[in-house]
Amino acid sequence: MVAFLAKGGVLVIPIMACSVLALAIFLERAVRFAMLRRRGRHVADRVSGLVQEGKIQEAMEAALTSRSPMGRVLAQGLEVIEADRETLETVLLHGVEEEVRGLSRYLQALATIGNIAPLLGLLGTVMGMIKAFMAIQELGGKVDASILAGGIWEAMLTTALGLCVALPVMVAHSFLTTQVDRYEARLQDGVVRFFKSKSLACGG
Repeated sequence: MVAFLAKGGVLVIPIMACSVLALAIFLERAVRFAMLRRRGRHVADRVSGLVQEGKIQEAMEAALTSRSPMGRVLAQGLEVIEADRETLETVLLHGVEEEVRGLSRYLQALATIGNIAPLLGLLGTVMGMIKAFMAIQELGGKVDASILAGGIWEAMLTTALGLCVALPVMVAHSFLTTQVDRYEARLQDGVVRFFKSKSLACGG
């Protein structure tokens, strides 16, 4: 297998490096999202209930002990819960944006890998074709068809490798982006419930 891939030329190395890096990013993000699904699942309900009862300190402890993005956002809101609505809304929205940025970490790198992998493959093919035609020129055009075909398939190998890397990477990027969007929606829903509980605690 290694000998077969080596026929693709030097650009096989960065293409394979892209595949390894993309796999590492996907696994890291997938594990993180799996952990988040278990952590902080009901923290918004618990914190909102405590706020409605006026138990701010207990609500803060519940938010912090959850060790989840939702808990961190609500903890920021609890720190300024006595402020005016505009200030509280600004703090909470900033907290949501900060957590979303953290959840989206490395996704741009994954998209970049998906874009450059086929381009690296195409570059390898072009370089291989140039070498093949240079060899034909050196031999005065007297080249056996089987030899020419062998040179061409070796040149096209990098394009195939680039596409084989890019396709699953783009699918992985789409999947992770969907996970980020879903969690962002959960954060926003938690913020809305927090606002409602504060309004009820203040008597409307």
